[in-house]
Amino acid sequence: MKNILFAASECVPFIKTGGLADVCGALPKAFNKNEWDVRVVIPNYSCIPEHWRNQFEYVTHFYMGSGTYIQSKYVGVLQYKLDGITYYFIDNQEYFNCFVPYGDFRYDIEKFTFFDKAVLSMLPLIGFRPDIIHCHDWQAGLIPVFLKNEFQADSFFWGIRSIMTIHNLKFQGIWDVKTIQGLTGFPRELFTPDKLEFKKDANMLKGGLVYADYITTVSDTYAQEIQTEYYGEGLNGLLSARHFDMQGIVNGIDYGVYNPETDPKLYANYNAESFRKKKAINKEKIQEQLGLTVDKKKYMIGLISRLTDQKGLDLISYVMDNLIDDYTQLVVIGTGDPKYENMFRHYAWKYPDRVSANICYSDDLAHKLYAAADAFLMPSRFEPCGLTQLISFRYGTVPIVRETGGLKDTVQPFNEYDNVGDGFSFTNYNADEMLHVINYSKHIFYDRKRQWNQMVERGMANDFSWNASKFRYEGLYNYLLGV
Repeated sequence: MKNILFAASECVPFIKTGGLADVCGALPKAFNKNEWDVRVVIPNYSCIPEHWRNQFEYVTHFYMGSGTYIQSKYVGVLQYKLDGITYYFIDNQEYFNCFVPYGDFRYDIEKFTFFDKAVLSMLPLIGFRPDIIHCHDWQAGLIPVFLKNEFQADSFFWGIRSIMTIHNLKFQGIWDVKTIQGLTGFPRELFTPDKLEFKKDANMLKGGLVYADYITTVSDTYAQEIQTEYYGEGLNGLLSARHFDMQGIVNGIDYGVYNPETDPKLYANYNAESFRKKKAINKEKIQEQLGLTVDKKKYMIGLISRLTDQKGLDLISYVMDNLIDDYTQLVVIGTGDPKYENMFRHYAWKYPDRVSANICYSDDLAHKLYAAADAFLMPSRFEPCGLTQLISFRYGTVPIVRETGGLKDTVQPFNEYDNVGDGFSFTNYNADEMLHVINYSKHIFYDRKRQWNQMVERGMANDFSWNASKFRYEGLYNYLLGV
């Protein structure tokens, strides 16, 4: 049996703010249980819903300090088994009593430093020695650093390998050297430009990238992009230097959760045979629910996103009045930057029969929109992987994307002459180019319905379940273990 431990700041179904939680929830379940024992550790946040927390079982507790700033503190370890996976929860009320997983950034840096050291400290006590610790994003970035330095004094840790997965390079866990040294107790020589030092500060993700045995990111194109200055967020030199120890593996989605045939949240279930009639039922019902003009012939574009600069919303803002013509409706679900929240609210006020701005996150409404919309818009400035386009395919909704990161890797642009492709894409970060492609998609939708439906069928036939990606992870784990 090969033992793998996922360490992350969030995991479905317990706590979720983004795609990282989906990965840590779905990927461990994809492995063959006879060969792999994959377990997950996250913090025991008080905001994890009560019906889960009531089932957690106490395993052990101990006291641990870190650096001069974190004196001896209580570390509880709880566990819970679900779908054959064991989940561990690091308990400390002072750090993890919260309404949301992330808040004040200086405090986040301290609590995840504490979490990273606690993850390693608990291992000798819980009767589980991982062969590989798979660390996700900056919140787990110090685990490889602790592992290769402080914890090497204990023979229990000899030979444990580590992988660092970058879900979004923009977030790195950067603070001043003095504070991070005080929180970690790392010697001064670790804070040099070839280790944790970054533009005179200290960088938790960089530490993980330097000390991990291997680096992965969430798509092939993103793995290439982050080695360039434009996408590299200041770490492109380090990532280029480590490119032989790095690969991109596209995320999957949980095909049980996202299945239009069985999804209980839909108004009408359907499959690749019945979508022509049944998608229209979902469209009319959501139009009614959201107060839009009820007409199945309208071209409905969906957008489910964090409302931030990364997502290309400035492009939409620039062409919005031209985008929303008499034939087009736009339904938005998401929260984020107030300027984008207010922009969509403004257009929903200006065009109440065509634009619906749902400034919230509603999983129920999201599922309904995937089923109702004709197309999904993702004009991202950069996109490490993107899950929205994968879910769209599953529901027979055609993605319109910018060719970057995982969007470029997963969406094949439609070619009307060869009749191939499963979506629409544009290359440059340019609003007019985006609008041109959206208008072209409308032309195919209205004037070449047969080709449109064939495109939908190709999208629904794609396999972006975790089955495909897990083989690459298995190959990587076996490579690191010398199997």
